[in-house]
Amino acid sequence: MSLRARVLESLAPWRNAPAWHIALSGGLDSTVLLHVLASLTQREALPPLSAIHIHHGLQAAADAWPAHCAQLCAALKVPLRVEQVQVLPGASLERAARDARYAAFSAALAPGEVLLTGQHRDDQAETLLFRLLRGAGVQGLAAMPFSRPLGAGHLLRPLLQCSRAELQAYATAHQLSWVEDPSNADERFSRNYLRRQVLPALASRWPQAAANMARSAEHLTEAALLLDELAQQDVLQAQAPVDYAWLQLPSLALPALRELSEPRQRNALRYWLRSRTAMPDSEHWAGWRALRDAAIDAAPVWRLAAGELRRSDQTLCWLTGHWLAVAPPLDLAVQSGQAIALPGNGQVRIEGQLPVGDWRLAYRQGGEQMLVPGRGRRDLKRLLNERRLPTFVRDRLPLLLHNGQLMAVANLPGLDRPSDEQWQLLWQPPTHDQGLS
Repeated sequence: MSLRARVLESLAPWRNAPAWHIALSGGLDSTVLLHVLASLTQREALPPLSAIHIHHGLQAAADAWPAHCAQLCAALKVPLRVEQVQVLPGASLERAARDARYAAFSAALAPGEVLLTGQHRDDQAETLLFRLLRGAGVQGLAAMPFSRPLGAGHLLRPLLQCSRAELQAYATAHQLSWVEDPSNADERFSRNYLRRQVLPALASRWPQAAANMARSAEHLTEAALLLDELAQQDVLQAQAPVDYAWLQLPSLALPALRELSEPRQRNALRYWLRSRTAMPDSEHWAGWRALRDAAIDAAPVWRLAAGELRRSDQTLCWLTGHWLAVAPPLDLAVQSGQAIALPGNGQVRIEGQLPVGDWRLAYRQGGEQMLVPGRGRRDLKRLLNERRLPTFVRDRLPLLLHNGQLMAVANLPGLDRPSDEQWQLLWQPPTHDQGLS
């Protein structure tokens, strides 16, 4: 089957997309993809085709590439859009450039539109080997999928089943010209070293090495999907009713996870945490065991890249954003009917009419007491213990005082107002969305 036929077949499910955009670097791979698709539009009813070139501004040679891409697109009658991005400094220049590039691609896609990239079979083998050397698990070794969501649309890789040699032969046969990125020759970059030194050595001994590694990546993709299906079932079983649903925190029931083998526990947690934080390495999972096995009256914490997993009684809660910061001190005069934004701590409102007096909002300082009907005065700490309120909530739980006396504790039925009053103290905690990765 010809290269064009294979590309067309791979894109068949996406022919009703509103638009196809080609990620055009000007290199061999994306130039071949541009030519193949532009040729197909001459005889097939395909979505509107355009190209996007990202200019990173990282090297002088790249300044000529937008003009080269414009010339290519003009010859093939394909509209071109050039986007200049700022690459933020960091430990990995490759990673920073990739992040900037894909952020621009994501912003460019309208709902349902498709971005087509030129990664091929040799890239897949390179990615598998690169991740294997870094000690990746099944998810990482699954390497690049053919399709994945991107922004409001999807990213597709229609050349993943094609070798670089095939692309080179196509480009030669059609007399295509392309640019060569000088940085691709710099073997200080790990990927370049693999591409220029390791993979050719493997191919000299095993000619089918790249094809076999790409096939292994497909098997690992299937295995990763099966692990995700198992994780979905396990996470669903751990979705227990939460005593304090108003906290709006992602949570899991620890007893359900404890029933699983340790590998299944890690698999379920990886799946649950994947959209929230970068995954920890193997050694860092000792933090999960410490959290899981801590004494019932302990308040263990497992700190991860983008947040913390806390345990409250038998419930696991994911904290991020404002939940990781200490709420500023609070001593604020209030009136009836007010909705008050609390710095770093959501907002509070008073429903109903407060009696005359000096009403103030505050946080727990220690030693507070409250009059409880039928029980007399009780220490607030003891009342919160009885309610099993998570310890990480207690110091940011709004309190309402009248003339210095504690009258209400937000959101706790029976404590959120005196029994003979019609008003009520309500608190909307900070949402976890502020820290999602």
